[in-house]
Amino acid sequence: MSNLVQKFQEFSGWRKGVLSALEQYRTWVSESDLADPDIDHRISRLLERLVDDKLTIAFVAEFSRGKSELINAIFFADYGQRILPSSAGRTTMCPTELLYDETIPPCIRLLPIETRSEAQSTTDYKNQLHAWTVLPLNIASGDGMLEAFKQVSLTKQVTKEVAKSYGLFDEDDPDAALEVDENGLVEISQWRHAIVNFPHPLLKEGLIIVDTPGLNAIGTEPELTLNLIPNAHAVLFILAADTGVTKSDIEVWRNHIGGGPGRLAVLNKIDSMWDELRSPEEIEQQIKHQIETVAHNLSIDAKQVFPVSAQKGLVAKIHKDTALLAKSRLPALEYALSKELIPSKQEIIRAQLANDINEITAAQRAVIASRSRNVIEQMMEFKGLRGKNQNVIEHMMKRVDAERKEFDGSLIKMQGTRAVFTKLSMEVYTSLGMDVLREEIRKSREAMEKSKFSTGLIDAVKTFFAQIKLNLLVSNKKTDEIAEMMTIMYRKFSTEHGLALTVPMGFSLEKYLKEITMIEAVFLKQFGTVTLLTTSRVVLMQKFFDSIVARVKHSFLQANRDVEAWQKVVMAPLEAQIREHKNQLKNRMQSIQRIHVATDSLEEKIATFDAMQAVIDTQKNALAGLEQNMKNALAAQLQEH
Repeated sequence: MSNLVQKFQEFSGWRKGVLSALEQYRTWVSESDLADPDIDHRISRLLERLVDDKLTIAFVAEFSRGKSELINAIFFADYGQRILPSSAGRTTMCPTELLYDETIPPCIRLLPIETRSEAQSTTDYKNQLHAWTVLPLNIASGDGMLEAFKQVSLTKQVTKEVAKSYGLFDEDDPDAALEVDENGLVEISQWRHAIVNFPHPLLKEGLIIVDTPGLNAIGTEPELTLNLIPNAHAVLFILAADTGVTKSDIEVWRNHIGGGPGRLAVLNKIDSMWDELRSPEEIEQQIKHQIETVAHNLSIDAKQVFPVSAQKGLVAKIHKDTALLAKSRLPALEYALSKELIPSKQEIIRAQLANDINEITAAQRAVIASRSRNVIEQMMEFKGLRGKNQNVIEHMMKRVDAERKEFDGSLIKMQGTRAVFTKLSMEVYTSLGMDVLREEIRKSREAMEKSKFSTGLIDAVKTFFAQIKLNLLVSNKKTDEIAEMMTIMYRKFSTEHGLALTVPMGFSLEKYLKEITMIEAVFLKQFGTVTLLTTSRVVLMQKFFDSIVARVKHSFLQANRDVEAWQKVVMAPLEAQIREHKNQLKNRMQSIQRIHVATDSLEEKIATFDAMQAVIDTQKNALAGLEQNMKNALAAQLQEH
């Protein structure tokens, strides 16, 4: 088992441990008298986030660099043969995602290239099952799977006009003539996108592998440029050891990948340097020189460049040849990938969950503390009644009644604040709502259609980005107003009625603003400096806008969900404390009244409070234990290998 596979399995085990701790906490809360719909909703969201969490690794390279072979060597060697087609020439003609969805049987879903003529992105089509060609995948047969996987290699011949309409042929490109055969036809991929649903152990645990076509597709397939590559947790940029870095390699690295966490350069095919006429030292020196050259050309540290032989590594794993595996240097790449990728992903999840868990448990602790304080206060009151006459008890009843009336008065005033809260909550959606976004998209498409000039097309897209960023800023200002208003309300109830309330949960749309800015930056890199657009470039830009729209829709949809969830929970701690305080005042009045009419003896009542305090102490200890259990599960570290 490779270090990467082992680390990923440990990561999955860690995630299951956190899930289990959260489930235990949720069960305890629902079975206790601390059950709260808002708390349950928040825990449900945390559980969904953990279950749906994915880890994506993208493989990017020019064709014939051994990209598919490297995927075979790292992930599929246990099958004893190649699973992804790997041979001379181009084997991956369209972006291919390998993942696992247990709700559908193993299959390969293929999106016809003809869909590029429609104003929809690949992401839009993912929910339109009828648009895909679906082929069953026989996972019991390695040969059968290999044949099925060959579908992603299929091509077709089309006229230049058809290729141009898809944005796949640029007649102004100096090399365009080389793509046209003697019949005036252009070879293009038969498919636009492929999704392989395959029950591999790592894919089952949430790994997604993205296999990309050659570098020219990086510029022509917006799904890669705007979605798959930027969102990948790791990108392996594969180069050939004998050729090093080409000009197109440098352009793709700078414009679409760049240095940073999880971005690694792989110098493949080092076996081409294994020359019997050279000494091992000379070969090592040659490899070292290539590493330094690649690091210099890509402006990265030499430690981010990994020389390997994917083919020899695959052979070594299949034949269990440890010497050849070591010589292929594949384990060093797998170790680096596991060390850089998985712990950083774990840290992101840990930080996100820790904040939510702290807020959830703090709210529960506050309710228990409020109950405990109330029981102690009542017990002290009743102990103070020993030997006192009826006048004192009547005075106490009047005092509790006055306290209740004062609290009811605060609740009436709160209704006005709640009306403002509802108004502001609705106003958030006047700039963030999906209908508003659809209208902005419509106006932008209209502006693009009316424009006959390159600058007009580009300006229409720039205006679109400016408007949706403004909409996010306006919505963010509204959520700030809500948060400020809630802070004042929390402080008022804490001060006037002794409620144990902390500062209400904050909220920001900043991450969505950053996401939109990142999408805009990708667009500007590709089209921002263009002064003249050819017909094929106009088509390509329209394809990019389709993908931009899909990404922005997804961001706004998630932002809407987050705002809605926040609006539901921001008042939850206050409402929980209000319910608790009302019940406490009611119980205090009933207890004093029973003492007043001598239906309960004073000592019996004091004993009842003692028993109630014991129950509360048990709850407090149970909550502390479950909270610690969740924190321990979150803090668990992956093993060092």
